[in-house]
Amino acid sequence: MRTLAFDGRMGASGDMLLGALLAAGADRDALAPVEDAASLDVTYAVRTVEKTGISATAVDVLLTGDGTDGDHHDHHHHDHTGDGTHDHSPDAEHGHGEDDDGSDEHAHAHDGHTHAEGHGPHRTYAEVVEIVDGLDLPARVAADARAIFEILGEAEAAVHGTDLDDTHFHEVGADDAIADVVGACLLLDDLGVDRVVTTPLSTGGGEVAMSHGTYPVPTPAVVEIAERADWALRGGPVDAELLTPTGAAILAHVAEGVDRLPSLRVDTSGYGAGGYDFDDHPNVLRAVVGDGGGGLQRDEITVLETNLDDAPPEVLGGLQDRLADAGARDVSIVPLTMKKSRPGHLVKVIVKPEDADRVARRLAEETGTLGVREHGAGHRWVASREMETATVTVAGETYDVAVKVATDAEGTTYDVSAEYDDALAVARETDLPVREVMRRAEAAVRDEGGGTD
Repeated sequence: MRTLAFDGRMGASGDMLLGALLAAGADRDALAPVEDAASLDVTYAVRTVEKTGISATAVDVLLTGDGTDGDHHDHHHHDHTGDGTHDHSPDAEHGHGEDDDGSDEHAHAHDGHTHAEGHGPHRTYAEVVEIVDGLDLPARVAADARAIFEILGEAEAAVHGTDLDDTHFHEVGADDAIADVVGACLLLDDLGVDRVVTTPLSTGGGEVAMSHGTYPVPTPAVVEIAERADWALRGGPVDAELLTPTGAAILAHVAEGVDRLPSLRVDTSGYGAGGYDFDDHPNVLRAVVGDGGGGLQRDEITVLETNLDDAPPEVLGGLQDRLADAGARDVSIVPLTMKKSRPGHLVKVIVKPEDADRVARRLAEETGTLGVREHGAGHRWVASREMETATVTVAGETYDVAVKVATDAEGTTYDVSAEYDDALAVARETDLPVREVMRRAEAAVRDEGGGTD
């Protein structure tokens, strides 16, 4: 499976994603639909910069006109809206802050063009979608761009307590933000990868000033977007805004979360530059493209266990749910013989390393054990699992049964398993054996036509 993996230790923004995708092999010419659009007065300036010793690709969105539009203003002086949906840090979409030579990059134009940040009206969600639909884009690229702006719109609506249709974008509705989102979708399409993943995304730290007050990093919109995403957030490593709403929204739509970079046979790699310069941290977003192979996925875990010789059956029966609530991934209880030939039980719990302390405490509280052993961090090989809904028809009536589908990294299905509780409920209503309901549901998912009498 051809995989694109982002290393999110320095966050992400629209510009950084554009730079990383270009550096990883996407074709610069793929951006032509944005630059040729009559509705957008922008072009992309691509250059190579150095960030703490690492050569990286920087992308600036520039006005192709004279930059005298009354809506255009220098980013350092524009009015923040207070919703956290603008991308305003030097690390963000438009290379804000200082250039590598220490000069203020907003004090001059690039090749006669002006920076496009904030250019254009502050549009509604519907107006942004109309612009996207009017571009000459492949259908899948347009669908991805619309989905990303929907994520941004829902985040802003949640911050303001409004509906999506009533929501006005601020900075992320301007020409440059549209160029960032659509450009990223075009470059991703050009790379032709089957899967996109990202390690936990660093947000930075500190505070940012907006018109409604001073807010901590991550900004409210980033937090809202993270709730909808598959990946994780982490703070630091510097006091600056590293993860912007546009970067977060793009990755929320396209990327799965992983704990660390997956095993890849690397084909290409590259770095997208952010605008900040730090002494000890290269401000770059790394992108790695390669073949992920067809095996199972590596999942980092640790194992907790304890021996019990006096736990009542009711306590043992409730451990699965109680430990799962605390973060356990799996719980096994095995009968054994303990000292003085007393019957007892071995409780083994699989957890993520970061959840071990919390789950061990819950295990001790629930059972009264005086000690919990930890086997140390290791890993397990796991399948990708998705739930599908199968429709089973019995005597003209239809019933839904959840079915778990297991696949390897190539997307090849190797196990289909109906959920027992759903099948039992159908069996009780139809008087069919549970095994027959499960067989029909699994056959329906396999497209074998076995879901009907």
